[in-house]
Amino acid sequence: MRAELAFSVGDLARMRFVVSPMWEVGPSMRLLRSGREHPVHRAWTAQVRPRLTATGLDRGLLAALVPPSGYVPDFLNPAPAGPTPTLEEELAAIRATPADRVRGELDRLGAEQGRPGPALRGLYDDVPRHLERLVEEIRAYWEVALAPYWVRIRAVLDADVFHRARQVAEHGAGHLFNELHASVSWDDSALQLSDRSRPLSRRAAGTGLLLIPSVFTGPVPFTRVAPPDPPGLAYPARGIGALWEPRPASSGGALAAVLGRSRSLLLAELHSPAATTELARRTGLSAAGVSQCLTALRDAGLVSAHRAGRFVLYARTSVAEALLDAADAAATGEG
Repeated sequence: MRAELAFSVGDLARMRFVVSPMWEVGPSMRLLRSGREHPVHRAWTAQVRPRLTATGLDRGLLAALVPPSGYVPDFLNPAPAGPTPTLEEELAAIRATPADRVRGELDRLGAEQGRPGPALRGLYDDVPRHLERLVEEIRAYWEVALAPYWVRIRAVLDADVFHRARQVAEHGAGHLFNELHASVSWDDSALQLSDRSRPLSRRAAGTGLLLIPSVFTGPVPFTRVAPPDPPGLAYPARGIGALWEPRPASSGGALAAVLGRSRSLLLAELHSPAATTELARRTGLSAAGVSQCLTALRDAGLVSAHRAGRFVLYARTSVAEALLDAADAAATGEG
């Protein structure tokens, strides 16, 4: 089905980009639950699926709200008030969802997916209490599946927004829409969506438009229509293909004189988040030595820690990424 969303001058004036944590939570959970091997996200799913099973999050309320295909309740994707909402700001919006709206969206989910399980029946019967439970599950999922990788993900999303904003500045909104995705096009004063399963009208959709780049949404854009919020269009961000490519291991030696051999080695090894025991296995250092070095790197703001069940996963921060970039540039004579 082809859908058309008309634009007035006011709608174009209210169009804006948003980088949203929650718009990565749902699509990433769906990918994990689908059991499919995604050609781009294969390394990520291989690391995260076992953690999801170990923590039981694949059998919780969040998983019940995000089926492998079909409708996902709109209250899971609140309309962000600003361009870069924090996870906690979006969780506050979820927690504040009116009970009648939650039940209405659960009715739609049930009509599509069939008889709801105990988790969804509990949410339907006691919305405030189970929304609190849902918020805690989302926090736990974030720590297991997304927080250790957020520096990489956020870099791709920010780069996409920068590119799209430059397109608007140089060529106008029509050019932006025509370049956004093969299923999206601009025709005079309307946005055309060729792969939307339901009709779309400006009266039903609300004013303006939120453009939301995502690394897990795909292969076609996802739309959210929940007046009075502006409609949202989540689309695959540019640069996803290189998201999980490991950094060339050239910077460890350059940093050794500053950080010490063991710490620079660990920083280079954190091309993917890992626990202390895994880093000890990779590097040949003792677990105690790895723990001591990680503490020092964390105190310096170069490493972040994220609890995943019984384990703590360590990941490079944006400060560490910038340091490694500078070391690589110096090593290749580009600085």
